[in-house]
Amino acid sequence: MSSFGREEGTGSVERDAHSPAHAPRRPAAIPVSDSPHVGPELDFLGLDVLWLQVSGTVCNIACRHCFITCGPKNESHPFMTTESVLSALATAEREGVKEYYFTGGEPFLHPDILLLIERTLAQGPLSILTNGLLLTPEVARRLKELSDQSEYSLDLRVSLDGTTPDENDPIRGRGTFDGILAGARHLEEAGLQPVFTVTTVHARYEGSEGRTAFMERLRSLGFSRPRTKFIPPFHIGREAHRAGEYEDGFRLSPGDLAPGEEQVLQCGSCRTVTARGVYPCPILIEEAGARMAEQLEDSFVPIALNHPACATCHIEGFTCRT
Repeated sequence: MSSFGREEGTGSVERDAHSPAHAPRRPAAIPVSDSPHVGPELDFLGLDVLWLQVSGTVCNIACRHCFITCGPKNESHPFMTTESVLSALATAEREGVKEYYFTGGEPFLHPDILLLIERTLAQGPLSILTNGLLLTPEVARRLKELSDQSEYSLDLRVSLDGTTPDENDPIRGRGTFDGILAGARHLEEAGLQPVFTVTTVHARYEGSEGRTAFMERLRSLGFSRPRTKFIPPFHIGREAHRAGEYEDGFRLSPGDLAPGEEQVLQCGSCRTVTARGVYPCPILIEEAGARMAEQLEDSFVPIALNHPACATCHIEGFTCRT
């Protein structure tokens, strides 16, 4: 195992003068948290996926299960400037990125969100994670226009945590169930099929029977071809206060990853850019020690998976991808 010492700007590569061909030495892995725990190392396979925290941690609601504690008053990560988003997109294009994701906070709070969507769709497929509350008929129609103008796909992931107000609203806030469905309907009426993203805070949606019932409920609500993505809870941020923190010892150890798992775990081929710098994934942007670099190109090094959230992704077989 190599040293887990943090090195700023470790994009440079040391060379071993004693090797016959002066072959490049593997850069030291950067741990994804400041914990002293030693986790398995994950090689950087190339930048296939780029996440952009366009609205930072600023959101129009404050969900009780949010693993980043986003809300109207949380500016631990402020909005990215339009220029910084475009700069990251330029780097991503040079690196051959295949997929783009906008997240927050609530991305549709960004004043230039439609421009940023248009610019991104000129480069590749884009998924936007949203609570749906700002998706007016006018916005939905413009999104459809941008989608039609691009050769790449546009997906809207709309968060919904139950099939009734009684299930959803205690988690997302009073009145959000009706508002979320209204936004999703505006998308469907404009010709876009939303992807309903469901965090399994309710045990009934952890298994196939409950998930089938969720799909049937969406059909009964008028969504003819519903798509869903179920997400396990991560016990950090506000969710740690709602349901409890991770238990001691719930972490990965060296040797825990199965052969080929680096191809499954998204963090081997993705990075997240915020106004504060670059992080291994969108889940850890508020975690102490997770910041990797100031510039995107300086984050292209192996990482050490020493945070409990990494164990959740491993055990659940989870990826943030749509």
